[in-house]
Amino acid sequence: VLPLWISTRTAAPGWLVSAMLVLNTASVVVFQVRVARGVTGLRSASRYARYAGLLLFFSCLIFSFSAMSSSAWTAALVLLAGAALQVVGEMAQAAGSWEIGFGLAPEGKQGQYQGLFGAGTAVARMLGPVLLTGLILVGGAAGWVVLGGLFLLAGALTAPAVRWAERTRSPRRPGIRVLRGSDRPARVPRPLPSCTR
Repeated sequence: VLPLWISTRTAAPGWLVSAMLVLNTASVVVFQVRVARGVTGLRSASRYARYAGLLLFFSCLIFSFSAMSSSAWTAALVLLAGAALQVVGEMAQAAGSWEIGFGLAPEGKQGQYQGLFGAGTAVARMLGPVLLTGLILVGGAAGWVVLGGLFLLAGALTAPAVRWAERTRSPRRPGIRVLRGSDRPARVPRPLPSCTR
């Protein structure tokens, strides 16, 4: 919705849309792995989701202020500041959601869980443009505040939802342990079949 917002509601130049896309892409390429290093389990993933909600809330507030200036340069600087906060929130959300998606999946059902997770993303991409266009272009600055509030609420509800999921999921069967990293046993070569008859 940002390209429509920039072209219809702000004094910022149209080329700023491309600059914001470059900023977003370059930031993710350079910083996503560094941001994700802080996620080491479900607790830190929930914390990252909360941070993401907060950062996305503030980015929406900043985007709403971009329509208040008649100066192209001021509007552009405000939009770039909002885009910078948005990409940090986006990276925090991605790191947290991946850990939650894999960490809560029962053994042997990771594919099913990731399929459902991917379906949610597809639904958001299908409905998002229609809902955001109505919310932001009709609602204006108030629409940005509502959208930011939804991000804030989703981030705040993630930790309780993860704790509930941990409590209610079926326990692992005794004797089965997931091996990770250096816990995996070294591969032992199979003996060659006997050629004697």
